[in-house]
Amino acid sequence: MFNIAVVEDEKNLAALIGKYLENEGYQYKIFNNGEDALKKINEDFHLWILDIMLPGVISGYDLIKKIKEVRPDTPIIFTSARDQDIDKIMGLELGSDDYLAKPYNMRELMLRIKKVLERCYKDHSSNLVNYANYVIDFDKRRVFNNDEVIVLTSKEYDLLCFLLENKNKALSREQIIEHVWGDEYYGSDRVVDDLLRRLRAKMPNINVETIYGYGYRLLW
Repeated sequence: MFNIAVVEDEKNLAALIGKYLENEGYQYKIFNNGEDALKKINEDFHLWILDIMLPGVISGYDLIKKIKEVRPDTPIIFTSARDQDIDKIMGLELGSDDYLAKPYNMRELMLRIKKVLERCYKDHSSNLVNYANYVIDFDKRRVFNNDEVIVLTSKEYDLLCFLLENKNKALSREQIIEHVWGDEYYGSDRVVDDLLRRLRAKMPNINVETIYGYGYRLLW
């Protein structure tokens, strides 16, 4: 699971960023000043989001320099309310990976984060999916909630994957049976309801809509 450091002195904005990160399935830690962030630059963060203008003597520029000295491969996205070319140029010259001017749309920030992580951790993330605070590792057929493994049966996992592969699509019980049990299954289609009930019990945050008389749809 990706762990993101957020350095932002506007506490309401920092809390909002944290909420969106959590909804996207990321772990995160918030720092409201450069001094506190500097103490943690040796921690295992996959990405830093830095505000250039910070209270105290340590600016976002100072943090970029320190992070690149200690962890040169760790990506950085920096933000600035001034929206001046000099901010962007200085930040990029110091080694940051992306720049976002304030005020920004929170969805745009999440998209920037996703793109930077995919680019910098391509091998690590290509078979990982973050959904509803869970991480699904397709290579290992494992599901995580934070750092805890959620133990799923083979059919529970197959159902989860089928729903994720067809997110926002209406799936009939017959389609699910054919994918999870195979075309040789001739029992009741209510077996799908029982399997989904068990999956929901283990993963209560998944948002699966019941389409009465037809089947289910996973909402993304």
